[in-house]
Amino acid sequence: MLKIRMSRGGAKKRPVYKIVIADSRKPRDGRFIEKVGFFNPLLPKDKKERLNLDVDRIKYWLEKGAKPSDRIARFLGEANIIPKPAQRNNPNKAKPKKKAQERLAAAEEAKKAAEEAAKAEAEKPAEEAAKAEAEKPAEPTPAPANEAPAEETKSEEKPAEEPVKEEEKK
Repeated sequence: MLKIRMSRGGAKKRPVYKIVIADSRKPRDGRFIEKVGFFNPLLPKDKKERLNLDVDRIKYWLEKGAKPSDRIARFLGEANIIPKPAQRNNPNKAKPKKKAQERLAAAEEAKKAAEEAAKAEAEKPAEEAAKAEAEKPAEPTPAPANEAPAEETKSEEKPAEEPVKEEEKK
């Protein structure tokens, strides 16, 4: 059975993949029939050099019965060569485990307690201020004075004492 799959190349921790047509019984990096593209996962997704496909040859091999791997099927679906495969999602696998759920619950409880304490502190001064306003008798407002403020008088300052010269001290 023919497969369209990736064959790994490149150095350690720096993979580059060839997209190849291979017999499904051969090893991943083993013998292949034809190279039909490449994929460089280290490049940003918006660069066109990240993925290169020989569309004509891929269509030829698909007619001959070659089956794409899951990842290659996604690439071909994005290139509109085949219909896009359904997006697979396992939400149960992504859920936090038991200990993480306990930590999250404890953090939420602590957060709620802190909010309640802050709310109580905010209400307390407001209540005290309202009580003080209610108990305070109304004071009449003073009438504005028609007099102009008094002018400041200049005080005569004595000049600072001149420093005594060393010769005069003797």
